[in-house]
Amino acid sequence: MGIGYKVKKTILYICLIILAITCMLPFILMLVNATRSGAEIAKSFTFIPGSHLKENWDIVFSYFNLFRGFWNSLKVAIPTTILNAYFSSLTAYALAVYKFKGQKVLFYTQVIFMMIPGQLGLIGFYNLVSALKLLDSYIPLIIPAIAAPGTVFFLRQYILSVLPMSLLEAGRIDGARELHMFHKIVMPIMLPGIATMAIGGFIGNWNAYLVPLVLLNSKDKFTLPVMISSLSASTDIAANNGAKYLAIAISIIPICIAFCFLSKYIISSISAGSVKE
Repeated sequence: MGIGYKVKKTILYICLIILAITCMLPFILMLVNATRSGAEIAKSFTFIPGSHLKENWDIVFSYFNLFRGFWNSLKVAIPTTILNAYFSSLTAYALAVYKFKGQKVLFYTQVIFMMIPGQLGLIGFYNLVSALKLLDSYIPLIIPAIAAPGTVFFLRQYILSVLPMSLLEAGRIDGARELHMFHKIVMPIMLPGIATMAIGGFIGNWNAYLVPLVLLNSKDKFTLPVMISSLSASTDIAANNGAKYLAIAISIIPICIAFCFLSKYIISSISAGSVKE
């Protein structure tokens, strides 16, 4: 290896370190502001922690029960993520492997629905939920989220790129049933792609604000983002800025945990795709 290669490698590492620090700065600033009062945040910009952590904690709990909001969000985000990952992978498998009449129509319809903002159907969705008498319930937050065109589209393309059809043919020759092959052969191969979409789905459902705000009426059933918004809607918004930062900092803990558990599958998919046998 020449000197030029070592210089390029050193520059590359320096750039990556700078990029990593730059990405961490907003996160660090959020943690610092969680320990400062609203007046201090409005007055100055600093990365030095303050001494108002307990005060901000008390302000948060004077507006809502943070742990109840945590539990409510988990009750929505976890089943939605699991059901979405399973049924989307099953649908993607069917669209990628089987040939049937109307397959292309279904696929292109799915692509079109990906382009339509979900907010456009919110009024109609509210009327439907109201007619079914499911308002103030978690059911309309969980069941519709199972059908995710974006997840199906991604997983379909992922299956086409990583799944050898000869494996399925060999399984059929051995007498394996289709669902058995899906669970024992296809899903392990799809796991990196499913994990990637599961992280995005969990984050999206955990941070969902508009739909829970519209459909939930009881304060005890509010998800965490809806509860945190009460700090912004209070009469003294500036004084609650520190409390808001604290609540947001605590709310991202499940997201970090989910990423820690699922990121290894993403890394394995990248390394697997870079090696040819």
